[in-house]
Amino acid sequence: MTEFTLHDKQSAPEESQKLLDNSIQAFGMVPGLHAVMAEAPGLLDAYQQLHQLFLDSSFNDEEVTVVWQTINVEHACHYCVPAHTGIAKSMRVDDAITEALRNETPLPTARLEALRDFTLAVVRGRGNVDDSDVQAFLEMGFTKRQILEVVLAVAQKVMSNYTNHLADTPLDEPFKKFEWHKVS
Repeated sequence: MTEFTLHDKQSAPEESQKLLDNSIQAFGMVPGLHAVMAEAPGLLDAYQQLHQLFLDSSFNDEEVTVVWQTINVEHACHYCVPAHTGIAKSMRVDDAITEALRNETPLPTARLEALRDFTLAVVRGRGNVDDSDVQAFLEMGFTKRQILEVVLAVAQKVMSNYTNHLADTPLDEPFKKFEWHKVS
């Protein structure tokens, strides 16, 4: 496997140094994902922007977690599932939601289950989603805006999940207690 550098502010390309400052300000550290992405400043910049845009979406914290973790689990991302477990805890998302997402078991509400189902339809169909799936999503009280916000999250998570697969990004110390492996 190709070795990728885990950059810090000293080793990162100049265009990534301010972006790593953003990481430190947001997380109190440079997450391993950001350290790898720093090799390509445009990727790190786009990822940080999409991350914030999705946090600012019309979804609440539970729904944000459902969308992110659904994609992470579907993509079998060894790094993002534990990282987003920690993020969900910091957002005070119920552990039952997080565990259901990690273990691919039923979520506590039909609405959250519909959100996971729709997100999976988008990911698995690469955006080609049956109208019946769209209608089922809308009938659960979600909006056309949220259909497109799921696409926003998919774009963000493709960046991180694929980077982590390519770089085999090591898990950061704060997330090691949330280590995860996809059940076959």
